[in-house]
Amino acid sequence: MEKTVISRSEGETEALGAALAQELRAGDCVAFFGGLGMGKTAFVRGMARALGCEAPVSSPTYALVNVYPGKMPLAHFDMYRVEGWESLLSTGFYDYLEQDCVLAVEWSEHIAQELPPACWRVEIRPGKNDGERRLRITKGGRE
Repeated sequence: MEKTVISRSEGETEALGAALAQELRAGDCVAFFGGLGMGKTAFVRGMARALGCEAPVSSPTYALVNVYPGKMPLAHFDMYRVEGWESLLSTGFYDYLEQDCVLAVEWSEHIAQELPPACWRVEIRPGKNDGERRLRITKGGRE
């Protein structure tokens, strides 16, 4: 499965996250790729809302992982500062793969070789016009 869409606002990006969440099951991993300010956290906010998580969603930059309880719990990772296997191990990433939750992993480029083979990939790049984002959503495998 692969689709490419254009988002023209933060609200549209959140709606895309909510739409993807309808496809997710416990144990699924959604890996995000894209630079600063591209809308990764907005997409996760939409996912969280659709998964029944009521807590406010924020980037887990310093905590490395935020867990949001809900109908389907969401473990939200920020791998920006993760360097190497030991650093990744300290985040609890592997433990969460074994739990009944959905994982949202920002800055997945830092751990690309450790992602589950069947993970969803959300690549967010600037669009042609100011404020636009081009999102490529795929399921399964690594590039």
